[in-house]
Amino acid sequence: MANSKYEIKFDIELDDNKIPEKMHWTAKDGGVVNQETKAIMLSVWDAKSKESLRIDLWTKEMPVDEMKVFFHHTLLAMADSLQKATGEDKMGDTMRDFCDYFAEKLELKK
Repeated sequence: MANSKYEIKFDIELDDNKIPEKMHWTAKDGGVVNQETKAIMLSVWDAKSKESLRIDLWTKEMPVDEMKVFFHHTLLAMADSLQKATGEDKMGDTMRDFCDYFAEKLELKK
């Protein structure tokens, strides 16, 4: 059986001060081709150094209210991923409780 290889690509256009102006991403296997986005959060695990490496980017056009919702959704997804990857049901639930608190304090839920 042959190995599969997938590519996820990010194109970032920067202004003169190296601030993202436009960002697009492509994941053809997921049906995404050159889709515009206003924010990216990417974490990778460096097994050699045993630490997370991160890239957080957002455009000047990303509204603050949308950034708050983006963080909320990202935190919820992290809770789901933790539970799925480790079987830590109780901590996943605890993280979702925090997400409810987060949304309440930022007045994301009406």
